[in-house]
Amino acid sequence: MLAVSGGVVFAQAVIVQGNRRVDAETIRSYAVGQGSSQEIRQSLLATGLFTNVQVSRRGAQTVISVQENDTINRVAFEGNRRLKSDILLQQVQSKAGGPMSQALIDSDVVRLREVYRRAGYGLSSVSGRIAPLPNGRSDVVFTINESGKTGIKSINFEGNQVYSDGRLRGLMSSTESNFLSFIKTSDVYDPDRITSDLELIRRFYLKNGYADFQIVSNTARFDETAGGWVIDVAVTEGPQYKVGNVSVDSALRDIDPAVLQGYVVTSAGDTYNAEAVEKSLVNLTTEVSRRGHAFAQVRPRGDRDEAGRLIGITYVVDEGPRVYVERINVRGNTRTRDYVVRRELDLGEGDAYNKVMVDRAERRLNNLGFFNKVRITNEPGSAPDRVVVNIDVEDKATGSFSIAGGYSTSDGIIGEISLSESNFLGRGQFVRIAGTLGQRTQGVDFSFTEPYFLGYRIAAGFDLFSKFSDNYNTGRFESRVTGGTVRLTFPITEELSITPRYSIYSTEIDIPNTTSRPYNDCSYPIAGITPGPFPGSIPADGIYNCLTNGEATIAVKEAAGSTLTSLVGLSFNYNSLDNTINPRNGFVAELKPEFAGVGGDSKFLRVSADARYYKEIFDDVVGFVRVQGGHVQATSGDLRMIDHYFLGPSLVRGFAPSGIGPRDVTNDPTANALGGTTYFGGSLEVQFPIWGLPRDLGLRGAVFADAGTLFNYDGGSSSITNPAFGSCPAGSAARQFNVVANSQYQSNVACVRDKNMIRSSVGVSLLWQSPLGPIRFDYAYALTKDDGQIGTLNGITAKYGGDRTQAFRFSGGTRF
Repeated sequence: MLAVSGGVVFAQAVIVQGNRRVDAETIRSYAVGQGSSQEIRQSLLATGLFTNVQVSRRGAQTVISVQENDTINRVAFEGNRRLKSDILLQQVQSKAGGPMSQALIDSDVVRLREVYRRAGYGLSSVSGRIAPLPNGRSDVVFTINESGKTGIKSINFEGNQVYSDGRLRGLMSSTESNFLSFIKTSDVYDPDRITSDLELIRRFYLKNGYADFQIVSNTARFDETAGGWVIDVAVTEGPQYKVGNVSVDSALRDIDPAVLQGYVVTSAGDTYNAEAVEKSLVNLTTEVSRRGHAFAQVRPRGDRDEAGRLIGITYVVDEGPRVYVERINVRGNTRTRDYVVRRELDLGEGDAYNKVMVDRAERRLNNLGFFNKVRITNEPGSAPDRVVVNIDVEDKATGSFSIAGGYSTSDGIIGEISLSESNFLGRGQFVRIAGTLGQRTQGVDFSFTEPYFLGYRIAAGFDLFSKFSDNYNTGRFESRVTGGTVRLTFPITEELSITPRYSIYSTEIDIPNTTSRPYNDCSYPIAGITPGPFPGSIPADGIYNCLTNGEATIAVKEAAGSTLTSLVGLSFNYNSLDNTINPRNGFVAELKPEFAGVGGDSKFLRVSADARYYKEIFDDVVGFVRVQGGHVQATSGDLRMIDHYFLGPSLVRGFAPSGIGPRDVTNDPTANALGGTTYFGGSLEVQFPIWGLPRDLGLRGAVFADAGTLFNYDGGSSSITNPAFGSCPAGSAARQFNVVANSQYQSNVACVRDKNMIRSSVGVSLLWQSPLGPIRFDYAYALTKDDGQIGTLNGITAKYGGDRTQAFRFSGGTRF
């Protein structure tokens, strides 16, 4: 009978008093299994539902008297401007409809203070109060007195001897507060970002041979006196190691270690590099999997010779556990599509699990630039041979707005504005639109790239462009180039890729002939303006005529009109830079063969090459060497003027655009650049930090020396059949064109000065990685140049030809 009525007996033995909203049975349940009245009281108070609980014994009965907490009607915030209420509401445990207690409010005050500290406003004060309402309800109101920004005041290192504090701080995305703090957020303390920064430092040491490097400790403390965070990091560097013997040990019977040796990128005598070891692991794992061993695992074994500071590396290949990927979860991506993340993995659901491949996927995802952080973990699946892969990411802004400006003697003041998005609509696509506006140039271009064309790791894209140039100072003509390009990029290795492309564009050459710009009045006289024996012309003489008031060269007149170019080409690209934005070490090169003649008017073969090598000479002092060259030649007939190379500061700084190379000196000793078919040049540059300035300001200096040349104009004919032509001034040679000038002053022969000499310059630069983006100032002085030559033409003795110089250049940009 007791067994049947046990619940009733227990209910009669526990009497509940004072409850209004909490059910009595719920309160009685906390008395089950409790041995003493004090234990029952503590259990009920721990629920947060009651402000007071009394437990007493009345004979065989237990009496529980409770005083319930009020219910929270709503949670409100006052004084918050920097952080929205919706964000703060997610951080507190006080919720509308839940129980209210002073302990809960006090703990929420602590949480809100920490939220403001993490957001960079660490001196903000927070207080909480209760606003009673009828029927046992109350509002909870948090009052916030926001402070100014409190960022990271200092980042200190201890134990580092090889690399300075400034060098290590330069590796971090977190920065110290300075006078630019009002427009930057990198000085806000973020523990996750600090953890990521310390990993960057660890990988930096391992990449440079310090295999024993360890981060002993890192602490972050808020210093109210200093008004910000202080980060202290203790490290041990250890010695630098070289690579000793390198070998492959295969436990797989049908895999010859000698064959796998060719996939190893570490070599004896090299400085130990953990990234090279990782790359070797990927190469070996991929090759072994290709040979039918999907579950094989490759692991490095290091044999340290501390006395000789050598690490012998053995890559051990054996069969791994047969574990399959059951599921891949992508979490945290609020903008980026799941497939954009998944396609960076070389494995999917049902495939053999391989940690090397997973690690490579994590590096790829980090290198995309789409995420603030990426973390890949795994957990057991539904069976012992199943594993679940979890990919946690945090999206970040990937759009950019850039502005560039400068001044040149040919284009005047010029500016460019561009908008780009590297993760368009979360699909991983790159889109860019840019506009150029200057005194003598305007243009617009649009680019689109799909990095995974048809589901393969092939980047497909197209470019559309239109550019107008007023070549007043270089050729007395105006040009507009309008067209487009389609391209595909095939990755061969991590460093090498090939890009075939097809371009088609129209070039419009127009010669102004107005009262202010009479550049074609020898052929089409302007009444009252043109000097010469024409109807309505003004008097002319041997010195003042239609040539000397400014006239386009006969080579330009031959090129006037519209020319269609249909071109196919290839680009071979190699890139081993450690950082594409601010490289310190590595090599990048491009070889571009091109053929024009697949339809269209232009017929030529063109090959150009550009190679750059970076090397960190000392701590934060980077040396840079660049060599470049190119050649173009006609495949049918003469090469059109517009298909020549026109170069200046891109080859040798200190010279104006189109300031180097062949030019027509017949009627204008300074303008009328004709371009050349062959160029080559080199640059030496050393970039260094500016002493006395904090490195996180991003200001660096540079000194450079450039040298190069452009020569061999290939237009017109060297065979002169015009009997009216006399001779060219010294230092130039005659070229005859198939065009009629319609003037007694201008013949169809041009005098071309084509000086094959090395131009050179030296200069200084100021580079600023500002919060508004990279900004660069260059000032160059020309050491050697073509000064022209004194000669006589049509009875006029003057200096003919000569290069055009430009000392100062500027460019800059920003991101959003």
